[in-house]
Amino acid sequence: QVQLVESGGGLVQAGDSLRLSCAASGRTFSNYAMGWFRRAPGKEREFVAAISWGGTSTRYADSVKGRFTVSRGNAKNTVYLQMNSLKSEDTAVYYCAADSAEGVVVTEALYHYWGQGTQVTVSS
Repeated sequence: QVQLVESGGGLVQAGDSLRLSCAASGRTFSNYAMGWFRRAPGKEREFVAAISWGGTSTRYADSVKGRFTVSRGNAKNTVYLQMNSLKSEDTAVYYCAADSAEGVVVTEALYHYWGQGTQVTVSS
């Protein structure tokens, strides 16, 4: 059974940093593209960042570019989202996702596997 588990969320102040982790299990994810999405209160889920299976290609939403960094662990079945200079508008539930696709996947509908999400709350 494929499982993605996010961790690292919490309550922080504006300007602080957080690092989210997503651990994948159930199969070898070294050949899987992985991504991060978020859903803010009252809004649709939106793309945040994505990374290719090899970790050499990344893509970011304009709203987080320059502040967030997505990376993969050495075993390739863990993905991280380093979030710096957090803003109140970054408050959301953050989800990681995985798909057996080449390259970087930014489209939500193309991801087959999803985690349960972790809450990030940024107070201003």
